[in-house]
Amino acid sequence: MKKILLASNNPGKVREIQAMLANDDIKIVPQSAFRIPNIEEIGLTFIENAILKARHTSQFSGLPAMADDSGLEVDALNGAPGVFSARYSGADANDAANNAKLLRELEEVPDAERTARFRCVMVFLRHARDPSPLIGQGVWEGVILRESRGTAGFGYDPLFFVPEQKRTAAELSADEKNRLSHRGKALRELVEQLRASAA
Repeated sequence: MKKILLASNNPGKVREIQAMLANDDIKIVPQSAFRIPNIEEIGLTFIENAILKARHTSQFSGLPAMADDSGLEVDALNGAPGVFSARYSGADANDAANNAKLLRELEEVPDAERTARFRCVMVFLRHARDPSPLIGQGVWEGVILRESRGTAGFGYDPLFFVPEQKRTAAELSADEKNRLSHRGKALRELVEQLRASAA
């Protein structure tokens, strides 16, 4: 079984990605297994941050590495929180604080103008100096509600309403979310490239 180190300690991400790779004889290992410290995300784009994290993780472990950078882009906030989604409410941010700040920022915004999307970039490096990373990208369109709904998922999922499903991301099953989400789309695109490069 091939081991790929995931540049994240987020158990939600590890579960989602491992579930999607269940049939590919790939074991996803979180960076905590190697006690790898987090690297400061100084990139200005999702691609820059994802590559930065994957190189750092691969360098520490000597294993192939996968990293994603993803975030919420709200049109009424000119694309914010964007690359700052995880730390939107400050250095010690958590999901509850980030969601509360988002609701405050959008308090005066009419329902029709609360459009948003989750964006994910996922990269794979064969080794730390890999000059040509594989890159998958995905986008998931939705609308920001005025109050949370649902208990599944993490991050901004309880506020992210998916019109076609008439539910929030936090009201979807894990299978539904994997099929529809930005991360699911980015991972499927990346896995296609992984399979093609291994053929």
